[in-house]
Amino acid sequence: MWQSICADLSRRITEDEFTDGFPGELDLAREYGVSRGTIRSALRPLRETGAVTAQRGRKPHLIRGGGRGAYGPVYSLFASVRATGMSQRSIVLVRELTTDPVAAAQLSLPPEVELFHLSRLRLADGEPLAVDHAWLPATRVQPLLEVDFTDTALYQELRERCGITLDGGREEVRADIATAADVTNLDCAIGAPLFRISRIGFCQGSALELRCSHIRGDRFVVTASFGEGIPRS
Repeated sequence: MWQSICADLSRRITEDEFTDGFPGELDLAREYGVSRGTIRSALRPLRETGAVTAQRGRKPHLIRGGGRGAYGPVYSLFASVRATGMSQRSIVLVRELTTDPVAAAQLSLPPEVELFHLSRLRLADGEPLAVDHAWLPATRVQPLLEVDFTDTALYQELRERCGITLDGGREEVRADIATAADVTNLDCAIGAPLFRISRIGFCQGSALELRCSHIRGDRFVVTASFGEGIPRS
């Protein structure tokens, strides 16, 4: 029960339903018709991943980060680029069903399991910003094989076509420099600054997405807000 409530709350957060404030535990318990303990269990993953926060004696509230459909310290590139007013477009490099023992292991899956693999060159105002690779279990995301990812977000399509909303993630952001393999797609010089980002996205406690992104460091900034003493943007 708590897992389904957690998923529903995550969906409502990404759809900006709580712009006037996040409900308290008692209000949510009444709304969902469950105990306060069930609500606390449902809120735990959202608090652990930074989607909501609360102090003792105060109602939980949303942490406004990278915008709609965001979770974790680095947000959807699609949403981030759109938020700046720039155009966002992707060139699909790979969209296939495949097996990849390394990717499967990171998703805690058997090495022979079939995966949906999506690789894209991400453009901002027509200029290269990032190369993005994602692997997901094929049995969960078959409808994605029909999607044209030129001008849409993976998380949006996951939600609308597959009924899946990621509700947590574990992410590593590493500073690096471009190698010869990066130069062609990213139109940068060897040695140019890059972010290497590795993310495992979770849905109701199960690893669902492995994402590896290589982002030009001269075109992207990682920001985070924290604490109570800042004005809302």
